Amino acid sequence: MIDIQQRLAAQGVHTVLAQFTDMHGVAKGKYVPLAKLGELIETGAGFAGPSIWGTALPRTGARAEYYARADVERIQPMPWMPGYARAVCSGYVDNQPFDACPRQVLLRGVQRLAERGWVLKTGIEPEFFLLKHEAGQWRPADDHDRLDKPSYDLKSLPRQAGYLHALHETLSKSGLDVLQLDHEDAHGQYEVNFAFDDCLSSADHVMLFKLAAHALAEERGMVFSMMPKPFANQPGSGLHFHLSLWDTTHRCLFAPATKGGPELLSPLGRQFLAGVLAHSPALCALAAPTVNSYKRLVVGESLSGTSWAPAYIAHGPNNRSATLRTLPGRFEWRLPDASANPYLATAALIAAGLDGIDRGLDPGPDCTEDLFKLSLAEIRQRGHGLLPQSLEQAVDALEADEVVRGALGDTLSHEFIRLKRMEWVEYARHVSGWELQRYAATF
Repeated sequence: MIDIQQRLAAQGVHTVLAQFTDMHGVAKGKYVPLAKLGELIETGAGFAGPSIWGTALPRTGARAEYYARADVERIQPMPWMPGYARAVCSGYVDNQPFDACPRQVLLRGVQRLAERGWVLKTGIEPEFFLLKHEAGQWRPADDHDRLDKPSYDLKSLPRQAGYLHALHETLSKSGLDVLQLDHEDAHGQYEVNFAFDDCLSSADHVMLFKLAAHALAEERGMVFSMMPKPFANQPGSGLHFHLSLWDTTHRCLFAPATKGGPELLSPLGRQFLAGVLAHSPALCALAAPTVNSYKRLVVGESLSGTSWAPAYIAHGPNNRSATLRTLPGRFEWRLPDASANPYLATAALIAAGLDGIDRGLDPGPDCTEDLFKLSLAEIRQRGHGLLPQSLEQAVDALEADEVVRGALGDTLSHEFIRLKRMEWVEYARHVSGWELQRYAATF
C-alpha cells in the first residue's frame, strides 16, 4: 500500500476518488485524501446505505453503513482531473462483501467461471449523444449536424474533433486501448470502440469512460448522454458486447475446430449462445433497463433507413438484425443499450451462458435473413421469439427467470424488480404532451 501511495504522490496525486456503482449503473463516490488510501483499501469509505439505489439497507444498526473498498489493482490517476486518482471500489456491509453491490454481483459470476478454469472476455462498444438544452428542449450540440444519413459523416465529425481527441487521449492515458471513434446513425451521436479485456476490467472501463466523457463534455458546454433514445425519429444508442470464452492457457473456447470453415463457433460456444437466447426476455430487463429503452427495441425505419436495434430473439452469421450476431470465435450481443449497468448485464449474461452449457442447449439453425424485412407472420413461421416490448414485460420475464434472478441474488433482484415496477407505473400515469395534443379538445 505504501508503494502505491508513494507512486501516486510522485505523479502529483493528492486526492483519491473512491468510486462505486449503484444499481442503475451510475457512478457514485467521495473524495478521500491520499494520506488515507490505506483505510480506503483495508476498510473502505463509508456511506449511508439507504441513500444508495438498490441496497435495501436499513437506517439503523451495523448494516446501515455501506463501505466502498478500493480494488488495489484499480487505482490510477485521472488525466482529466490533475491531482486526482480513481479507485474502483466494491461494496462491503458489516465487513462482508455486499451481495447487492453490482460489482460484487459480477465478481460472483467471474468466480463461477474461474471454478471451471474459464475467463469471459468482452469488448463493449458505447454509443452516446452530445446534446445541449435550450429553450426547454434537448437538441444535438452541433447545430449543423443535419444529414439524412449521418453515419460516418466527415462533415460533422471534424466539428467535434477537439472533444473526441481529448476523450481519446484521456482514455489512452488511463490504459484503455481505443480502437476507433466515429459518428453514428443519429444527429449528435458518436461511438467509441475499446479493445476487449476480461469482463470485469471491461465493465470498469465503461465506468471510467462515462466519468471522463461527462467531464470533458461539460468543460465544452455540452451534455454527454447515454439515454437510449432521446429523439423519437432517430436511432438510439446501443452498448453492444462482443463475447468470447477463454481457458487458463489463453485458448479461445468459442473458436471452431477448423479455422475458415463454415462453423463460426465451437459446440461450447453454441451452447453458451443458446443459453443467452433462452434467457433473452429476462436479460432484456438488465440490458434495456429504462422505460425509454423500449423506444429503441422496435422494428421500424430509422433516420437513415436501417434499424440497428434487435426486436427478435435470433442468431445469425454477421446478421445485425438479430439479437446475437455470430462471428469467428465470438458473438456480438446487440440487445444492451447505453443505459445498461455493465456489471449487472455481464453477470446475467454469464449465468445465462453457463445455463446453456450445463443443459447442453442447441441454439437452432442460423438466421441469414434480414429480420426487419419480414412480416410478423413470417417471423412467427420461422419460430423467432419477440423481445419484450416494454419495461413492464421485461420485468415480468425477469421475475419468472430463476437463473437470471439467481445471478443477481435475492436482495438486488427484489430491489431491481420493485424499483423498475415503480418506474413503469410512474411512466404509465404520466400525462404526455402527445396525449394533451391528441385528446384535450377532441371529445
